[in-house]
Amino acid sequence: MSDKEVLEILGVKVGLGKSAKVSFNVAKLHTQNKIDVPVIIERSKKPGPTVLITAGIHGDEINGVEIVRQVIAKGINKPKKGTIICIPVINVFGFIHMDREFPDGRDLNRVFPGGKSGSLASRVANKLMTEIVPHADLILDFHTGGADRFNAAQIRIVKNEVVLDELAEIFGAPIIFYTKNLNKSFRNSCYKLGIPMLLFEGGKSFNIDKTVTNTGVNGIKRVLNHLEMLNSKFKVSNPKKNAIKILDSKWIRASHSGMFKSRVSVNTFVKKNDLLGHITDPYGSFNQFVKAPSDGYIFNVNESPIIYQGDAIFHISTKIES
Repeated sequence: MSDKEVLEILGVKVGLGKSAKVSFNVAKLHTQNKIDVPVIIERSKKPGPTVLITAGIHGDEINGVEIVRQVIAKGINKPKKGTIICIPVINVFGFIHMDREFPDGRDLNRVFPGGKSGSLASRVANKLMTEIVPHADLILDFHTGGADRFNAAQIRIVKNEVVLDELAEIFGAPIIFYTKNLNKSFRNSCYKLGIPMLLFEGGKSFNIDKTVTNTGVNGIKRVLNHLEMLNSKFKVSNPKKNAIKILDSKWIRASHSGMFKSRVSVNTFVKKNDLLGHITDPYGSFNQFVKAPSDGYIFNVNESPIIYQGDAIFHISTKIES
């Protein structure tokens, strides 16, 4: 697998010590223009693991794309040993239109492992799972919060997986959030193949946040350094503090529709009944206080100024690993 002298991917053969940019394409636009999804491959002369770094499964999650872009632009993806494969934008259709879904209206992250004759999204998932993923020994996949919901930088893994626990600690995000693998997700399909994945979440859609980006890039460097793949010219920093490990959580939802203003930011520890924010109306007739239902860490904040009753506005931990 990773120690092959010649790696054949998407019909292109790449030898040890070689670089290649190959095209991952499934369909043309309705105008018959080709859509190429670049897959950037860098191989050391020295055999070693293969790490796949991906982003843009959702076309509006720009921050993840920026993390992978920086890794390529800075040459972090040129390994001291082994192979690094980067796909900065998997859902290029959505990226072009600044849309989360595919043109067929499907969420790519809910159709894995896909099929050869299914919907457009399903075909892309199938090609990714059959022609690229099997080459990988480890996958680092980058996401952001949906819409205006800003996620604290975090690694999401399943509980009781020794390899994932170790790699998550090494990555060094401020939060490790233990969550089940969602059915038909990219993460779940890779898990069934026995390929470990660290899923990174940070920031929000249509936004690039410098702190989140730096956390992602530094995390990649730490993991590559641990695998002895990082070029020695790059410095590796230690995480500022140990990760908060969230075992369970709940969404705090808006009790009223109106104009919303948060009083707390992500990575904040709050006590029960602490004031988290206000919901008001344009006419000054009411001011609804949003208070913490329990002690916990706030790790997602809805930054939309206008919300509706029932909207998720804060994500708070309810159980952490001590």
